[in-house]
Amino acid sequence: MISVAEAFGLLQNALPSSEVTQLSLTEALQHVLAEDVLAPISLPPFDQATMDGYALALHDALSYEIIGEIKAGDAHSIALKPGQTVKIFTGAAVPSSAQAVIQMEKVQQQEQQLFLSEAVGAGTNIRRAGAQITTGQLALSKGTFLNAAAMGFLAGLGIDRVLVFKKPSIGIVVNGNELLAPGKPLLPGKVYNSNSIMLEAALRSAHYTNIQHYQTIDDLTATKTTLQNALADNDLLIISGGISVGDYDFVNKALSDLNVENLFYNVNQKPGKPLWVGHKKKQLVFALPGNPAASLTCFYLYVWPALQMISGFKTSFESQLRLSLAHDYKVDNVRDQFLKAQQTNGKVTVLPHQDSAMLDSFVTANVLVYVPAGNYTLKAGDKVAVYLLSQV
Repeated sequence: MISVAEAFGLLQNALPSSEVTQLSLTEALQHVLAEDVLAPISLPPFDQATMDGYALALHDALSYEIIGEIKAGDAHSIALKPGQTVKIFTGAAVPSSAQAVIQMEKVQQQEQQLFLSEAVGAGTNIRRAGAQITTGQLALSKGTFLNAAAMGFLAGLGIDRVLVFKKPSIGIVVNGNELLAPGKPLLPGKVYNSNSIMLEAALRSAHYTNIQHYQTIDDLTATKTTLQNALADNDLLIISGGISVGDYDFVNKALSDLNVENLFYNVNQKPGKPLWVGHKKKQLVFALPGNPAASLTCFYLYVWPALQMISGFKTSFESQLRLSLAHDYKVDNVRDQFLKAQQTNGKVTVLPHQDSAMLDSFVTANVLVYVPAGNYTLKAGDKVAVYLLSQV
């Protein structure tokens, strides 16, 4: 059995190199940018009116001659002389001969004459060309997570394809004679298959959608065939159950027969001690414990950060945050613990039902609290290492 730190280190060293691919803008959503993007144009590309009103060629009086109008999208240019104006609409190009735009509410019109209620300063209600970014400037840096705002920014620059870090395809394999699909009548000795649904939900929450499901029974040949198919179809495997040393746990033997090299098996942690991690060339394989809470804990600690790093995120397996405990907590364990907890206003409260089979407290948990093995008491206000459960 190895320590948590040793497990993190072994997995870190086994991570495959990130691959890149070019995707259309819509496909690139929720990927990580694999290149710096320079602005091919300025934004805005021309001086813009920021509201509906009148573009003014300023002079000393408050009255102006109206000589036309400019709508958003109009390409023609109108040359204004001092004392002349054109009606203009939000987003339209302001003539170079105009120095300001006055909003509709501050004027009165009588036929072709416009009367201002007050004087207007140069630059009023004009968004200058390049106010957001100019041609050649860095628009987005390599490593940027492409969210909705990034999509809009890139689209506004006229960019329709970008180079991103590729996301792995993922196979979820569950095994066990006892598993039934939710919705079917519960038979004696059977349990519902919650882990595959839970793991897919965790993956989709983290923006991984290329997922395939596999199910097998407690039989070596069947397990080996299923795993062989899953390895052929996916970049990364998550296996739930069948990794222990019982008479009907065949995952370990099947993986060995398929030449999947073991990195480590059994970690000195609670929950999630029977964690198996290996690889076959570039393919990572995670065999998670069958107990649901233990399985989800191992997902957040090992699978999720591994996926993030493969996908171009700058992260690590170590906790990046220390917060204060909201209460005393007695630690009495020979293994390091990861406790389901709730963080509120910078303080964490350890939740009840820490058993590896219990998911109810995970529903309200937003962090895992790490406490090293030992026999000691943590006091309210003590700083503890925490792992955030919220997704990007």
